Amino acid sequence: MTAPNRTIMHVDMDAFFASVELLRRPELAGQPVVVGGRGDPNRRGVVSTATYEARQYGIHSAMPLRRALELCPHAVFLPVDLAAYRAASTEVFALLRELSEHIEPVGLDEAYLDVSHRPEPPRTLGAELKARIHSRTRLTGSVGLAPNRLLAKIASDLEKPDGLTELTLDDVPDRVWPLPVRTLHGVGPRTGERLADLGIETIGDLAATPVERLATAFPANHAQALSERAHGHDERPVAPRRQRKSIGRETTFQKDCRSSARLAWLAEEMLAGLIPRLTERGLRARTVTVKIRYRDFVTQTRSLSLNEASADPDTLAAAVQECLRQHTLHRAVRLLGVSLSQLTDTPEGPQQLSIIQ
Repeated sequence: MTAPNRTIMHVDMDAFFASVELLRRPELAGQPVVVGGRGDPNRRGVVSTATYEARQYGIHSAMPLRRALELCPHAVFLPVDLAAYRAASTEVFALLRELSEHIEPVGLDEAYLDVSHRPEPPRTLGAELKARIHSRTRLTGSVGLAPNRLLAKIASDLEKPDGLTELTLDDVPDRVWPLPVRTLHGVGPRTGERLADLGIETIGDLAATPVERLATAFPANHAQALSERAHGHDERPVAPRRQRKSIGRETTFQKDCRSSARLAWLAEEMLAGLIPRLTERGLRARTVTVKIRYRDFVTQTRSLSLNEASADPDTLAAAVQECLRQHTLHRAVRLLGVSLSQLTDTPEGPQQLSIIQ
């Protein structure tokens, strides 16, 4: 059950990257603008974000830029400028931290805050924050207020852009149950498909389904969790010092790569870029993953776990090469990625490559 007298705020900046770009290019206001890759839809890359005018054409994040061009040939395409977005994000988060020390960032443009200690009514607090963000940055954000994270996230999405929405547990039947089941945290494509097989399309459908029936398609604990979320319950706290779960890099080739030797070299180059990020944070990684996407968009991952977490370059490089050997490199590759996970800052003993698959 949700803890009583708790107020969680979810802040989600509206089309953040694109909005930052429009501040520099006000003449583009009202036009379909797509931000992604190098800003050239004839080269490989994916959409990072798009203005709401572009979204009306079906354009969404992670879509290939070429597909976005097909959907909206008159869209304006701009390259990603992470330095500008980080600068704007720093300003926004400075304002959030003035509101509460209990803050959990989710990327550059999104955060959860526990504002239970604040004396102001939640809607007053949300309205004041939105006004301060706009005054300081000229950007807009949508704010959701609720007694837990789950409902706060749903609330911030209900009236985008520039929304301010409050949900309570009493609102769940009328305002949450009609929403698609994919709206719920933890319901991804595969879970959504399995729920659809049970005839469950909305959150209300899920809430009305006995846990015993859900347990025929999911493990018992997962079935119970799905049922609780459908009823609006969520005990997860805002975690200010949430440990990063993984770090990674990936690249999409401008021309499909057919050389296994080049893939091996690039994978080690990616790893070399990740190791300083480990050591700067005093972290070690136990699991190494290599992701490959082929020309036909089939994506495969191969992972290896070490007996002990490590930051040793040779140990991790050997694991990367072993992951590559497990891939079937029989066709052209369009994307290569390397990631490190199961991160820990606990001191470890002598590092060995002994691998658990």
